[in-house]
Amino acid sequence: MNTTAKKVTVSQQYYGLIDNNEVYAFILKNSMVEIGITNLGCIILSVNTPDKNGDTKNIVAGFKTIPEYKNNKDFFGCVVGRYANRISNGCFKIGEKTYQLQLNDGNNNLHGGTVGFDKKVWNLQRIISNENEAGVELSYLSKDGEEGFPGNLEVSVTYLLNHRNELTIHYKATTDKATPVSLTNHSYFNLTGFENNSVLNHSLTIYSNEYTEKNEHNQPTGKFINVANTVFDFRSAKRLGTAINDAVLKNDRGYDHNFVLKHHHSEELVHAATLSDNETGRKMDVYTTAPGIQVYTANFWDGSVNGSQNVIYKKHSAIALETQLFPDSPNHAHFPTAILHPGEEYNSTTIYTFGFTHS
Repeated sequence: MNTTAKKVTVSQQYYGLIDNNEVYAFILKNSMVEIGITNLGCIILSVNTPDKNGDTKNIVAGFKTIPEYKNNKDFFGCVVGRYANRISNGCFKIGEKTYQLQLNDGNNNLHGGTVGFDKKVWNLQRIISNENEAGVELSYLSKDGEEGFPGNLEVSVTYLLNHRNELTIHYKATTDKATPVSLTNHSYFNLTGFENNSVLNHSLTIYSNEYTEKNEHNQPTGKFINVANTVFDFRSAKRLGTAINDAVLKNDRGYDHNFVLKHHHSEELVHAATLSDNETGRKMDVYTTAPGIQVYTANFWDGSVNGSQNVIYKKHSAIALETQLFPDSPNHAHFPTAILHPGEEYNSTTIYTFGFTHS
């Protein structure tokens, strides 16, 4: 298939007002892939890709209408922040000062709090279109004290689709006070387009030798555990359902764990994961500059959402692959630092590559 025959395009559709802010949908399209994005929550609305037979389906979870994302308890498709994942007891110190955040996940602050970045209407900074790629840059100002976090944080997220079926997400942020920052996209994937309402037959490879151990409260212990001879060993492609009912996963009802890609910050783009589905031939590769990837198998989906594919979303209907800093990094000095200081710039890049294999 000649994927360079047509220019990559971006189109903009005005939706209306939410919270007195203008909301848009943006459609990025090349000759094979079409991706929908909205500035509400900086959300990926859809990823339409063909299977090995040329049948195109939307492979990400979402709602049928944009306003439904205002009550997005499962974080479908959104950018979460100011800090992705959990901060233990909602508490951290910077210097001598202790900051207390809201607890919205048991004893933890999760994904930035009660009204995080996922519920904000982001500003349109620019639409990008050239010979090689097309996309959109969205921005948000998180004010000092929002959800308990210090500093005015200026954030931008750029989505770019190219001819190689790569969706690049670049996160950038600056602050006027030291503050924790970890941003990710929380899309859930089902490579059958939810034709099969379970991902347990998907194969997953995670290019990681360790995961961060956690306690019964989903709080990291600070230890790195080797994946060898455990249910967390995905160094070679493994069916997701192989060990999903193992006793060690009982409390989580599946996978909800951070895998270590590297122990440091760097601009190095690493191959984090490969997800594939033999039934449709669809596959997706994840590359990132982030040090960790959280794997979550939709363990608490309860059938209460009839999604954009007109399918009831159930337990294990999809998988999230969240590239990010390690959970609770502000409270673990030996984790890659999560604190952004004035004069510094937070940068993180993740690339999702969509494709299929012929049987």
